[in-house]
Order: sequence, then structure tokens, then C-alpha cells
Amino acid sequence: MTTEESIVVDVPVRTVYNQWTQFEDFPRFMSGVERVVQVDDTHNHWVTNIGGVRREFDTRITEQRPDERIAWTTEEGEVRQAGVVTFHRLDETHTKVLVQLDMEPEGVAEAAAEKLDVVGKQTSADLRKFKAFIEARGTETGAWREEVDRPQP
Repeated sequence: MTTEESIVVDVPVRTVYNQWTQFEDFPRFMSGVERVVQVDDTHNHWVTNIGGVRREFDTRITEQRPDERIAWTTEEGEVRQAGVVTFHRLDETHTKVLVQLDMEPEGVAEAAAEKLDVVGKQTSADLRKFKAFIEARGTETGAWREEVDRPQP
């Protein structure tokens, strides 16, 4: 299943990108994400609870370019996905955020969710929450500006 959603945020690209690198803040604007633990520069451990189904999994950042993109893939756990979020400077104070997500449904519930585009709707809702979060703050909670280029083995 592939999902692609985007939103325009009324904040400069640097601020938007910097906030997105703060993975442990994701529960503040992503429904169903209970916790993200940043293990090191390229690995995160996720705990989600979506529709009463609790899952844990690990992701690896495969590419990260400041103010441009962050790509990831799962490595361990109950979820199989890969994705990329790209940041597009529209002008000094507006940024388009584009999320592309590929997931493998794991069972009947996820297969039904795929048919109803639940992931796409949730991604869109989470982007709206991110927009409200970062626009209300006006600044990021932190930043990580290093580059990562570690394609899958």
C-alpha cells in the first residue's frame, strides 16, 4: 500500500525540517504514536497503538539531507514500511511537506484499512496536526542538521 500526502506550512523550511528531526516529539502530533525513542543518529524505536492494536518496531534513517528530505525503513518488529518526507521551500515563510509511505498490510485489519484508505486519511490528519503544532510554536523544539546516506544493504 502506498500513501502520499502533503501540506503547506506557514513556517520557513529550516524550522519545519528541524522540527521533523525531533522524532521523540512525534507523539505530540501523530495519532496512534505512543512513543519514539531515538536510539542513535539513524535508529528509532517506535511504540504505536492504532485502533487498539499495539505495535513496536525499529526504523533506520537511510537518507537525511538538511532542509530537503528524510528517508527511512523498518528493520525490526511488527511493522513493514519505508517512507520519505520531503521539504519544499515555497518562499521565505512557506514550506510544502510531502510524505510518501509504503506499507505492507499485516493481516485482515490492515487489509481492510488499506481498502478504506485509513493510512492516507491518518497521514493527512497528522500533517494538519503538525502544521498547527509548528505554526503555533513558530520555532522548532530542537534540530539535527547532519547528513545521512546509508542505503539499504
